[in-house]
Amino acid sequence: MSQPTEQSEQTDKLELTDAEWRQRLSPEQYHVLREAGTERAFTGKYEKNKQEGMYTCAGCGAPLFASDTKYNSGSGWPSYTAPVEDGAVDEHRDVSHGMVRTEVTCATCAGHLGHVFPDGPGPSGLRYCINSASLDFKPKED
Repeated sequence: MSQPTEQSEQTDKLELTDAEWRQRLSPEQYHVLREAGTERAFTGKYEKNKQEGMYTCAGCGAPLFASDTKYNSGSGWPSYTAPVEDGAVDEHRDVSHGMVRTEVTCATCAGHLGHVFPDGPGPSGLRYCINSASLDFKPKED
């Protein structure tokens, strides 16, 4: 249901009204991206996706994660070792649900993506645990 971005030239941020977000997104995408919801573990359409390509924001189309950073964390959500580039995502302290976590949002539209945890593989040791409902996938073209 994603559509091309409609970003302001002054801020490069996508700001829509609640009604515009509801029109643009499916109910599940709206719940995750705009209400910081979470899909149930092992139910997301990209959790087991192994195709090469780019994961983009379902809200605005901004590139977020490359498939070569995706790995099977066993958590039930798509997991990545790093965003596609610095500045693609923003991170915020999240103290909801009686936990202290780091929320990950799209830097372009501020949509909730998931959380980042310090238990991932590789040199960074990070695991970006992201809801499939917050993503679209663009397969690599041959």
